[in-house]
Amino acid sequence: MKLNRLLIVSLFCVWAINGWAQKEISLEDIWTKGTFSARGVAGFNSMNDGRYYCNLDEKQNLLRFEFATGKLVDTLVSNKDIKHANGGEALDMHNYSWSDDESRLLIATQSESIYRHSSQSIYYVYELASKKLVQPVKEKVRYATLSPDNSKMAYVKENDLYYYEFRTQHEHRVTKDGKVNAIINGATDWVYEEEFAIWKGFAWSPNSDKIAFYRFDESRVPEFEMTMYGSLYPKPYKFKYPKAGEVNSIVNVFVFDTKSELIAEMQTGTETDIYLPRMKWTNDNNTLSIQRLNRLQNKLEILLADAQTGSSRVIYKEENKFYIDITDNLTFLKDGKSFLISSERDGFNHIYLYDLKGKLQKQLTKGAFDVDDIYGVDEKNKKVYFSSSEENAAERYLYVVSLTGKNKRKLSEGKGWHAASFNSDYSYYLSIYSTLNTPPVYSLRNAEGKLVRVLEENRSLQGKLTEYKLSAAQFSTIQNEVGDAMNMYTILPSNFDSTKKYPVLMYVYGGPGSQTVMNRWTGGNYFWYQLLAQKGYIIVSIDGRGTGFKGEKYKKTTYLNLGKYEIEDQIFAAKSLSKLPYVDASRMGIWGWSFGGYMAGLGISKGNDVFKAAISVAPVTNWRYYDNIYTERFMRTPQENGKNYDDNSPMNHVEKIKGNYLLIHGTADDNVHFQNAVEMVDMMIKKGVDFDSEFYPNKNHGIGGSKVRLHLYKRMTNFLLEKL
Repeated sequence: MKLNRLLIVSLFCVWAINGWAQKEISLEDIWTKGTFSARGVAGFNSMNDGRYYCNLDEKQNLLRFEFATGKLVDTLVSNKDIKHANGGEALDMHNYSWSDDESRLLIATQSESIYRHSSQSIYYVYELASKKLVQPVKEKVRYATLSPDNSKMAYVKENDLYYYEFRTQHEHRVTKDGKVNAIINGATDWVYEEEFAIWKGFAWSPNSDKIAFYRFDESRVPEFEMTMYGSLYPKPYKFKYPKAGEVNSIVNVFVFDTKSELIAEMQTGTETDIYLPRMKWTNDNNTLSIQRLNRLQNKLEILLADAQTGSSRVIYKEENKFYIDITDNLTFLKDGKSFLISSERDGFNHIYLYDLKGKLQKQLTKGAFDVDDIYGVDEKNKKVYFSSSEENAAERYLYVVSLTGKNKRKLSEGKGWHAASFNSDYSYYLSIYSTLNTPPVYSLRNAEGKLVRVLEENRSLQGKLTEYKLSAAQFSTIQNEVGDAMNMYTILPSNFDSTKKYPVLMYVYGGPGSQTVMNRWTGGNYFWYQLLAQKGYIIVSIDGRGTGFKGEKYKKTTYLNLGKYEIEDQIFAAKSLSKLPYVDASRMGIWGWSFGGYMAGLGISKGNDVFKAAISVAPVTNWRYYDNIYTERFMRTPQENGKNYDDNSPMNHVEKIKGNYLLIHGTADDNVHFQNAVEMVDMMIKKGVDFDSEFYPNKNHGIGGSKVRLHLYKRMTNFLLEKL
């Protein structure tokens, strides 16, 4: 066993606490009182000229500040004016966006979630000059978006695409065949939303005279039904959900011309069993880019389509022996000749510059690290801003590199996690910096990374933390069976004594490309771990094979065998930790949510000689039950790879369970269906296995709500106190 020396050092690095400051954390502090809630910067937006930014104050007045000095320039929008324009009624301003010319605000209110990302809202448009507030559409609609010239607003209503013309005050209906669970125009289906992170399915052209939109025909997709409780006769909720190996929606891309009122179909090929995970206008008003991905998700092409004729050509092609992740790291440069894209083609995720004929011009970043976010391109100064895992996969730092690939430079200061949001001319950016142990600091910095001023440093919360008996998380590495150095963090009991023995709770997620070992502020569970540490538990989290930002080889080792190597790494690490003199090897536990719940189920079964207790929250218990885009990306179909589906299913190992197992699920989980828990329970009953369970009526995958979360974490805490 090779443990990083930092772990040994951490035995004596318990957080320095004032002698009088010894408060105990309660679950109410975490989930209902908001004791440890961090402050952000509400409504922060850079203005078009690059000189000013605006953000909301506590009274929801929209104020304008100067970047250079921080001076308050004026009040752009007064909440009193909004109230007056709305007949004296207050309007929640937090979800607002500017028109391109900054003459109007689009305000979404009374938002109602549909799935994880999708929602519908009541929208208002506020005109700054006249102080006039209008409600173009009286009912709730989806994804209202102002046109670039500020003359129109497009939106989706009852699965059809519409736009509203401000000059005529007239609503135009673009499509007429929208139907629930059959045809979707201008939005995406469930599986695209969940797995490709795309839910708004339309986009205005640069000149505001065209709307490109998706049409999903999901009529052949199998329907999933959930029961919603709360009435005398529970009601069924039905939606289309393609499970692994099942039929997908047929997806097409169209362009509607607002002048001619004609609709043209973009040519994406004759094969329909494919994905079109992204569409994006280039800087040419008549050219639309469409990304085409095969069903196996190992061949990606970028098409440029003529918005009038629909004819298209391939300008970029990439193939991978495993799979290709879809990201938003595609930027068409204003020169009209080139674009930037990120790719793992050399084994790590890097930035490439291509011309519009598909010829590689330059690889801008190189090395044994992964680029994470591309924050933008300063074309005037020929610079690209991005973050990467170059120094440590558990951390992020901001860098700048020229469009020639030269003069790469780190801008970030401070060990930990850095994120950024740039203004329009890349002269300033909003910096968000935190560590796992310290709350976020929001500051303004210039293009060179120099501090201009701090906007929010969460000083009040930092002071509050000194009042509690906390133990700082320590970062280190631990080797797996094949010699990989796996990132790890450890939280020791707050009154740690190296001569005593303590139980260990391991937190795992483990899904492809994911991370739990991140040196950034997370809140929530971090304080639950502190609560458990106060009660004498050691908390450990380890990113084993399959997790991200250590290169393609590490991430894609698990291809076709999802779950096998991931749980082997957790079990091996647990055995290594159990040899430490202060660890009680008879009291090792593991818990996780979603993919982590799946891992915990494998841990208590395949790792029955190591783990005494496990908690699975909303787990997948057989990949046959999960959606096809996610599952087939890593496993191919059950028809092709059924043996590995079954070999790595916790359901097929329940007879090995000897320890204490708690299974938790929401009954209205549209993502990982309650079916997973039911089938797992059924199998444990058939095999005579004892277990504990908890279910949450009408709750989705997040099992949300402060009172519900309090109940959930009380249940888990009491289980651990009793069983571990």
